Amino acid sequence: PLENVWVTDIEGVVYEGRTTLMDPDKARYAQKTEARKLADVIDGADVFLGLSAGGVLKAEMVAVMAPRPLILALANPTPEILPEVAKAVRDDIVMATGRSDYPNQVNNVLCFPYIFRGALDVGATTITPEMEKAAVYAIAGLAEEEANDVVAAAYGTYDLSFGPEYLIPKPFDPRLIMRIAPAVARAAMEGGVATRPLADLDAYVEQLQQFVYHSGAFMKPVFAAAKQWVRDGGKSRIVFTEGEDERVLRAVQVIVDEKLAKPILVGRPSVLLSRIEKFGLRLKLGQDVEVCNPEYDERFHQYWTTYWELMCRRGITKEMARVEMRRRLTLIGAMMVRLGDADGLVCGAVGAYHDHLRFIDEVIGKKPGANTYAAMNILLLDQRTVALADTHVNDDPSAEQIAEITIAAAEEMTRLNLAPKVALLSRSNFGSGSSASGAKMRAALDIVREQAPELEVDGEMHGDCALDEGLRQRILPSSPLKGSANLLVCPNVDAGNIAYNLLKTAAGGNVAVGPFLLGANGAAHILTSSATVRRIVNMAALTVIDANREA
Repeated sequence: PLENVWVTDIEGVVYEGRTTLMDPDKARYAQKTEARKLADVIDGADVFLGLSAGGVLKAEMVAVMAPRPLILALANPTPEILPEVAKAVRDDIVMATGRSDYPNQVNNVLCFPYIFRGALDVGATTITPEMEKAAVYAIAGLAEEEANDVVAAAYGTYDLSFGPEYLIPKPFDPRLIMRIAPAVARAAMEGGVATRPLADLDAYVEQLQQFVYHSGAFMKPVFAAAKQWVRDGGKSRIVFTEGEDERVLRAVQVIVDEKLAKPILVGRPSVLLSRIEKFGLRLKLGQDVEVCNPEYDERFHQYWTTYWELMCRRGITKEMARVEMRRRLTLIGAMMVRLGDADGLVCGAVGAYHDHLRFIDEVIGKKPGANTYAAMNILLLDQRTVALADTHVNDDPSAEQIAEITIAAAEEMTRLNLAPKVALLSRSNFGSGSSASGAKMRAALDIVREQAPELEVDGEMHGDCALDEGLRQRILPSSPLKGSANLLVCPNVDAGNIAYNLLKTAAGGNVAVGPFLLGANGAAHILTSSATVRRIVNMAALTVIDANREA
């Protein structure tokens, strides 16, 4: 009610009968009172909203406010009272300012760009109060969710959860556009001011997502397929072996929210609960996610005995099998896949790639007809999408292995709706050198052409020839490879890994998808220690697709 709202300005309290610096808006809040200063009306106040000048609110005024007062000191650059001054008086205040160097920055950047985005995208003829309220509710809803990993990285802490120090989202939160703009657009359509109504708001959100995540367009059909498998009851139980890792937990929250899979976390329940609370996540163990406790699980007897049966002629005793099963998390996950307790495996956020591959090889093994594993990464660059293989597995593969890797990588690209154009790379350019690697790549080309004659492939060639058709045509006009190659097969893992990391880093904000593990007899993928939350989410969706393809 208006009687609970007291307005003050440079002249003091707005009261009935005041004539200086008055206007109709102020007159609406005029009180019948003898009070003339802010200090006269602040006693017992629940909220202070300042849009005035620095130093207006004094420490002694804060002291007499109601319990747990909300102080919005929004004057810039100096707020009505500095947070450290207010908190020196009492420790129960909840405070926001307009400055970025204090918690809870109230700034137009949180809403204006996204209000305009939603309004313009539906051709709104005006911005209505309902559209403004929709933006407010969208911001409020986001504030109560866990902090995004991008925000946590920008502010140097993952310890951001709703409370006195985190009342509103940070300006860097990439989810703002995906929450506010659709809410505003919906309000405009419901209010009858939209001249271009959107037929599908979910599709609109996906469109906006592409401005936030560079992998959005590439992953859109993958996410759609994964969600469909979940809805249809397909294979979607994906085990994450580093379940206690912060990035994995945040990724699993996204996966649960977007219904991309049914996650299984390998982790100690007490640690999982503690970290879920610490990071402000909403995951409920046993409801949103299944848990496999590495310290005790009734299935472990079957797991370790099966492992021993697989490895008893490779130097593993019963006792070793029992111990390994409790301390090797990827071994647990691989056994869950083998025995049908999970449909797919995502591991590798912590530890060395080959350590994880060892357990996948021992338990899941190679698919029929496969003789080697390999890793393929896809880079979504500004001007092109490029896949590289082998980036993590084979130190110095033979020509036969190169050929197998090439065909497997090309098949994976085809499944991702990318038409493979393959270049076999070398420091020799179409026979210009006599190096062993050049000869190996030429031999691999012959094998590929024999085993996959339909594949568009050529080599051996330099990297610039692979990407520059004009240069390639000047050197070898008869090359069957047309356009720019999008699958670059390297002669050894050093070349593949170095090229991948250089391209990924030099490309700045561009995104890597992968690594894809090629050759496994099941849906299993090994991340790297540099994996981001978004990359983990992407690989989980891809693992769901793989699980159902393998089925």
